[in-house]
Amino acid sequence: MIRFIIVVLIVVLYLVIGIIPEIILWIIGKFNRPLKDHISLTMVQTAFRLILWVAGVKLTIKGKENIPMDQPVLYVGNHRSYFDILIGYTNIVGLTGFVAKKEMEKAPLLSNWMRKLYCLFLDRDNLKEGMKTILQGIDYIKQGVSIWIFPEGTRNKNEDETQLLPFKEGSLKMAEKTGCPIIPVAMRGTINVFEKQFPKIRPQHVFVEFGRPIYLKELSKEDRKFAGAYTQHIIEHMLKNDF
Repeated sequence: MIRFIIVVLIVVLYLVIGIIPEIILWIIGKFNRPLKDHISLTMVQTAFRLILWVAGVKLTIKGKENIPMDQPVLYVGNHRSYFDILIGYTNIVGLTGFVAKKEMEKAPLLSNWMRKLYCLFLDRDNLKEGMKTILQGIDYIKQGVSIWIFPEGTRNKNEDETQLLPFKEGSLKMAEKTGCPIIPVAMRGTINVFEKQFPKIRPQHVFVEFGRPIYLKELSKEDRKFAGAYTQHIIEHMLKNDF
């Protein structure tokens, strides 16, 4: 329980004390947007690394060399825990925005930092608003910002972590419309850190694999049509492999 309390304190202190850096970053952004983005990302990554350390999360990372260094990508991952986001953010290459549920937009202070890092808020119950979010993501990718999505649409609570919820096909439109590569990401063990014994946080060895880039234009017509199912199959296969 002590780990949970410390993590909560870190988050609260970061958000409250972070009000001052927010003002400074706003000023910096008026003159140098790339510098503002770099500082914002570094600050959040530092906080997330501290939380992972306090939580006792040990990471084994595989395939990070598969992430292109010279272009934005669409990260596509399985989703079982809030810790997926922390682990993802501390292992991305370049500026990356995560797609979050619409409700997160109402979170005081937190949503401000999410916007700074190009996060998108998806309304899953409103098709029109959902399309606007996808179009915004396409625009971000064209600006050089990578996007990370969880196409299952919600946290998967299946006992067998290799059984994913059906991927929503529309979420991969960002790769289709921009031509950016898709990087499949498989995470194992994240649910055991927090959700399985909520509110306790327990040390856990988490395995993360970044798969080879998927270029939709190189796939068959059938696979391009169902790119979500195609990517899901790859991630399921990754989850079943030994590290």
